Amino acid sequence: MNGIFKSLINSFKVRFNDRSKKDDIAEIAAREQKKFSYKKLARATDNFHSNCKLGQGGFGPVYKGKLDDGREIAVKMLSRTSRQGKKEFTTEAKLLARLQHRNIVNLLGYCAHGQDKLIVYEYIHHPDKKDKLDWKRRYDIIAGIAKGLLYLHEGSHSCIVHRDIKASNVLLDENWVPKIADFGMARLFPEDQTHVNTRIAGTNGYMAPEYVMHNYLSVKADVFSFGVLMLELVSGQKNSSFNASFDEQSLLDWAYNRYRKGRSLAVMDPALTSTAVAEQVSLCVHVGLLCTQSDPELRPTMNRVDILLSKKSSTLEEPARPGFPGTRYRRSPRPRASSSDAGTSGASSSRVESSTNSVIATATTSTARSTKSDRHGKRPMNMKSRWSA
Repeated sequence: MNGIFKSLINSFKVRFNDRSKKDDIAEIAAREQKKFSYKKLARATDNFHSNCKLGQGGFGPVYKGKLDDGREIAVKMLSRTSRQGKKEFTTEAKLLARLQHRNIVNLLGYCAHGQDKLIVYEYIHHPDKKDKLDWKRRYDIIAGIAKGLLYLHEGSHSCIVHRDIKASNVLLDENWVPKIADFGMARLFPEDQTHVNTRIAGTNGYMAPEYVMHNYLSVKADVFSFGVLMLELVSGQKNSSFNASFDEQSLLDWAYNRYRKGRSLAVMDPALTSTAVAEQVSLCVHVGLLCTQSDPELRPTMNRVDILLSKKSSTLEEPARPGFPGTRYRRSPRPRASSSDAGTSGASSSRVESSTNSVIATATTSTARSTKSDRHGKRPMNMKSRWSA
């Protein structure tokens, strides 16, 4: 399987709760009353047969199974040899134990059997491949991810920063409902803290500059990652593999330059031409650029993003130039306001699918980006991006 997550893991630390250092899967299962027997899971997965294996992550293998009551499940098993995976594994179990939201992957329970530690999730059926990822679906996916992040930041028991929002960590069910997954690097914030200083963990192309450069982590790091993902969904291109030119170092720069020229719709995937709603496309480009500004204080909260995406029209401030690792910024007054439907359009086709056989979705570029680009620094040519499981 392509694109299996390579995570730089940071220990899950909650300063006000020393018990967190002692938690393991058995204790979590008992406390949350979500215990599965090893025998039941072995029966559901045909004794963890290789034919039921969905994939392999840094923590260990993932299996598909079917319980006696007919429910289909995905079982994540911790590798006995993985130290790094154990931290990620336990972090995910602790955080997901109390999360319940339409746009968050649903954890069903746990199992501790000797040295074997397992987490059980709902199995996510992927959308029908015959269905196209048209504009309405992309817009609904963007809005759903925004709602899931808003829940993590403001609606759950404590503020949670995911730290690794990207295409491959969003699963799509058979109804195209997005579900945020893979909480191994997530960070729980005490109520009295707005940020923490911590070692870097995340994926290149999605991490906020202040986090990469200064280890400064806040909810605005998730906002930045969301903005990148939003622009990727609109354009069908991946920021991490963007064919840079002299004056456009990233997908963000490329989108920003078109926005500044009043050509927001030129950011759009050409495959969306027949289904796109111009006002929504322009809004997504504008909000995506607001989310990826260098200064974290200028980025909107996910609450504001959710409100903006739910309205037909609004007045928004002008975004500052997007940030990237190495960016320096100074605190400045908020930029002047502008209409949210600034720009005029163009289109893109990206395929975003949940994993067919795995609790872990992967996002890869199936068609290589051409190295040939317009000598005037315009949109790189012959670049179709395909996001698939």
